[in-house]
Amino acid sequence: MLRSPTGCGTPVATADRTVGADKFVTEAGATYAGLHLIADFWGASALDNVEAIGTAIRKAAHAAGATILHLHVHPFGDEQGVSGVAVLAESHMSVHTWPERGYVAFDAFLCGGTDASAALRELERHFHPTSKQVQVLRRGTDPATGKSA
Repeated sequence: MLRSPTGCGTPVATADRTVGADKFVTEAGATYAGLHLIADFWGASALDNVEAIGTAIRKAAHAAGATILHLHVHPFGDEQGVSGVAVLAESHMSVHTWPERGYVAFDAFLCGGTDASAALRELERHFHPTSKQVQVLRRGTDPATGKSA
């Protein structure tokens, strides 16, 4: 599960996780800034509709508990792809589509108080991929020391 506590604006503590005032998460002995979700969807649908892509980003951000500060979605023409980016209070989300290949590239960096798995579920509901590959990175940890920035 990709879960971090909800409510990025308010530090949230659970038995195994704390979120500081700076929004860094401490969990299982590790401290990090947030999760960076990278998802590739294949066999996806609704890839050339600018309004639908904007709605998908809005719903994914809302499901994650994130706040959209600015959203821009750009179509590249009839039956061509769409690119979109949302600047979030909690970081960012972006999407790029290739309808001719049935492919979507999605990227989201979300601070500790958001729920990356909820964003992913919402995107899957929208795009209906036949297959997917998902990578999750913990951001804000120095690889040399294992400590947070």
